[in-house]
Amino acid sequence: MFKYTICFIRRGDELLMLNREKSIWMGRWNGVGGKVEPGETPTECILREVKEETGISLSSVQYKGTVTWGDESQYSGGMYAYVAELPPDYVYQTPVKTEEGILDWKKIDWIVHPDNSGIANLNYYLLQMLNEKTTHEYRFIYQGDDVVACNVFPLEEYVPIS
Repeated sequence: MFKYTICFIRRGDELLMLNREKSIWMGRWNGVGGKVEPGETPTECILREVKEETGISLSSVQYKGTVTWGDESQYSGGMYAYVAELPPDYVYQTPVKTEEGILDWKKIDWIVHPDNSGIANLNYYLLQMLNEKTTHEYRFIYQGDDVVACNVFPLEEYVPIS
């Protein structure tokens, strides 16, 4: 079981993104999420984290796979990834300053633009995660702080225990 979860909250052609104030992605835009607490399922975790970080109470999320990382010899961590869909007319005023950072709606095209260096490693997997119905493992290999590779593997029809 992985320690972390992440969720991309979609409203039409935008995602609610968090510009993080804390390491490891300090100053970068990413989804919302956090650590799975003892006795908590990944789905329970992401629903709790979204509520804590945004104030939005989601009734459901779609499991999209895992994002794992490590070096060439072993993997050192991972997270369960989810997508939540809000109606296009859902009202959530941004920007909002929170304990975690700044929340703001960002156009998907802006997030994945090749010149955008202010995001986490989303350019490797976000569009596939948003647009495909199947689940995947997005496996990052690092050398120091640099991504050497991101390999994508289809996952079995696995859904974390709800």
